[in-house]
Amino acid sequence: MATTTTTSSTSAYDQTLANLGIARSSTSKAPTVSAAGAKTSLGQADFLRLMTAQMKNQDPFSPVDNTQMVAQMAQFSTNAGISEMSTTLKAMAAKMTSASASDAMGFVGKAVLTAGSTAYERTTGGLAGAVEVDGTATDVNVTITGADGNVVKTLQLGRQANAGTATFDWDGKDDAGNKVEDGPYKIAVDAANVSQAVTARTLVWAPVESASLPANGEPTLKVTGVGDIKTSAVRAVS
Repeated sequence: MATTTTTSSTSAYDQTLANLGIARSSTSKAPTVSAAGAKTSLGQADFLRLMTAQMKNQDPFSPVDNTQMVAQMAQFSTNAGISEMSTTLKAMAAKMTSASASDAMGFVGKAVLTAGSTAYERTTGGLAGAVEVDGTATDVNVTITGADGNVVKTLQLGRQANAGTATFDWDGKDDAGNKVEDGPYKIAVDAANVSQAVTARTLVWAPVESASLPANGEPTLKVTGVGDIKTSAVRAVS
C-alpha cells in the first residue's frame, strides 16, 4: 500500500511540474527544462502550486516534516521580499536618473566653481576663485599669470590651520595699482607647511555652456576654459 501511495504522489508531483513546463529526469530528481522556450525558473505562483501539490500528495506513512515546511515558507517569504525590494530600487534608480538629468540642465547658463587653472575676468573686472588644501599649511600663495605668460599678481592667503577650502578675490590690478587686461588668466597655487610641500589645487569660476545626458552614467557639463566635467565635480554654483 505504501508503494502505491508513493507512486501516486510521485505522479502528481510530475504532473504539477509538467503543467509548469518542467520535466523531471528519470535518473535525477532535479527538474530540467523540457523544451526550448520552456520555463527556466519558478515564480511565486509556481512555488505555491508546487508546495500545495506536495502537501496534497504527501505519503501518509512519511508526511512532510514540519521543519521542512517552515523552511520552505521562510524561503518563499525571503524571495518575495527580495523581489519587491528589487522593484522598489529600480523605481528609485529611474527617479534619481530623471532628477540628475534635470539638475544637469539647470547648470546651463550659470557659473560653477570647479577644479581648473584657467580663469576669466568678471564683467566688473578682476576675478574670484578658491584653493583646496589637503592639510595644514603655514603659507598658501596664489599666482595669477596673464595670457602673455607674465605674472600679473601674487596673492598671499596666509596660514590654513586645517585641510579645506580658502577663497580669494583679485580686483584686476597689479602691484602698482594699474588695471590689468590680459585675460584669460592662468591660476596656480603653492602651499607648504614650513618647509614641507602640501598638496593643493585651484578652483575657478567658469560658465557652463552645455550639458550632455548619456543613456548610462553621470551627466557631463561643458565648462568654458575647463572642458568637460562631471556634475559631481561642481563645488558651488551661482
